Amino acid sequence: MIKILELFGGIGSPRCALRNIGVPVKSIDYVEIDEAAVRSYNAMFADEPPYKPTSVVGWNLKPDIMIHGSPCQDISVAGHQRGADEGSETRSSLMWETIKIIQSMGVWRPRIVIWENVKAVTGKKMIKNYLRYISEMDSLGYTSNNEILDARDFGLPQARQRCFTVSMLSGQLFSFGNMEMQQMRDISEYLENNNTVPEEYTVTQPSVLNAIGKTGIRRATVIKDFAYTITCRQDRTPAQVIDCGDRYRYLTEKECWMLQGYTDEDFQAARKVQQKNGRYRMALYKQAGNSIPVPIFESMFKCML
Repeated sequence: MIKILELFGGIGSPRCALRNIGVPVKSIDYVEIDEAAVRSYNAMFADEPPYKPTSVVGWNLKPDIMIHGSPCQDISVAGHQRGADEGSETRSSLMWETIKIIQSMGVWRPRIVIWENVKAVTGKKMIKNYLRYISEMDSLGYTSNNEILDARDFGLPQARQRCFTVSMLSGQLFSFGNMEMQQMRDISEYLENNNTVPEEYTVTQPSVLNAIGKTGIRRATVIKDFAYTITCRQDRTPAQVIDCGDRYRYLTEKECWMLQGYTDEDFQAARKVQQKNGRYRMALYKQAGNSIPVPIFESMFKCML
């Protein structure tokens, strides 16, 4: 039984991955501030006791693997780039809480710590904090390395590049080169039938319609062979749309979940506990946009375990 600790846990991508590859897994704790995400998570893993929004600082936890995907908004080039300096109180500075949680474990250390974030985390504006994180992990006994991984290399037709940093207690570097790649699957496997998608997904906003085919921030890209990065909102620019011939439409909530590698059962369980906010179940879009592609974790865990 693999024990994991999920920080900034979202909808449980690493737990889903271990389940999918048949590894017995126990989430000894799951930490997530978004109440709607907690509802989806509990619905997806309804056979386990429910979790609540909580903190684990100071708890006596002993996970085998610790995963954290600290908020990227203040690091991403699409955001305001306010940075992640400790004490800055930006959302991205929460990465330092991860260090404190490991320190509070005493002599115990998770064997493996995985950190996922946007590519810009290693860019020149953010590299100072990234290198400090690596230095802090080194002082705790870890050997770390990173790789930019793209969801398209793991079967998903979604252009999503993210920086994965793996820190190991063994003194060895994790071998990203041994991860099993998959040919990108046809996007038609992930999209619903245009004729059955409800009218509310039709693009009607002039700001989006006028941006179709343009470049820059005010753009709306037509999806062809693959989708672009799934975000927390689909109905504002920069956007991506599907050409239905007589209209353009947005990706549905289900399509966004599928393009992140979740199963239909996962989605339907979450959908039952989320209400519509206007035309859409906006919480489901947000949860997909904040998530980590499940097949990347599947491949990574196969290598590790």
